Amino acid sequence: MTLKLDKVSRGPHLPTLVASSISREIARGRLKPGDQLPTVQALAETFGVSRNVVREAIARLGSEGLVWSQQGRGAFVSEAPKSTVLKIDHATLGQDGDAFRSLFELRGALEVRAAALAADRRTAEDFDAMQRALATMTASPYGSVAWLEADLDFHRAIAAATRNDYLVQFIGFVAQRVRESILAAGDQHPSEDMAQATLSEHDRILAAIEAQDGVEAQWAMQAHLNGAAQRVGLPPDETALPSPRRSGKATAARAGGGRR
Repeated sequence: MTLKLDKVSRGPHLPTLVASSISREIARGRLKPGDQLPTVQALAETFGVSRNVVREAIARLGSEGLVWSQQGRGAFVSEAPKSTVLKIDHATLGQDGDAFRSLFELRGALEVRAAALAADRRTAEDFDAMQRALATMTASPYGSVAWLEADLDFHRAIAAATRNDYLVQFIGFVAQRVRESILAAGDQHPSEDMAQATLSEHDRILAAIEAQDGVEAQWAMQAHLNGAAQRVGLPPDETALPSPRRSGKATAARAGGGRR
């Protein structure tokens, strides 16, 4: 068994990078069903990371159905690694613009509808969670890990407000992969204008959900996703919704308070 594993660059996503490297070896057939992975110590030395990072990577591969572990024996490639588990490899996204664009289209299909449901079903606790996430974004440097985590929390709070467990799972999974891809890409040339545009988009979503205006929430979410796509160098999705119309309820909510 000849593996092509290289050291990974430092960053908060080390377990993801290690897991992606091993999964590529499985996909390319250099690690076959039934094969035993090198020991945790050997993988740690190969990748130049700690054993805890390797253990977290193996746990992730296990949750994706690619490997299984047995105490005292180690980790093995699953007999049916191409399972029904949804898998999006951020390393592939970073190399394939079409794949990254498709991921944003998937976000639109899920999150635009979720925004409408959240506007209809949200509780005061849901709204508070969205406000807290937006406040953290506002207080954090644009594009930092803290900003990206708070952004993810904002979208998770919207998903939770739908009361649809499947939307919670899928939106959380897809949003996390987008975050990992942005982190892996490194310098995004952030600017104050980009920060303010992003916060304004989130304000509009929050106002629509506060006003329980599902139609405006959809427009606001689509506008945000279009803006986010452009900020990472992708064209906006102009086919997702017709031209937005202004909602009286959400417009009144924005006029009455701004960002809360």
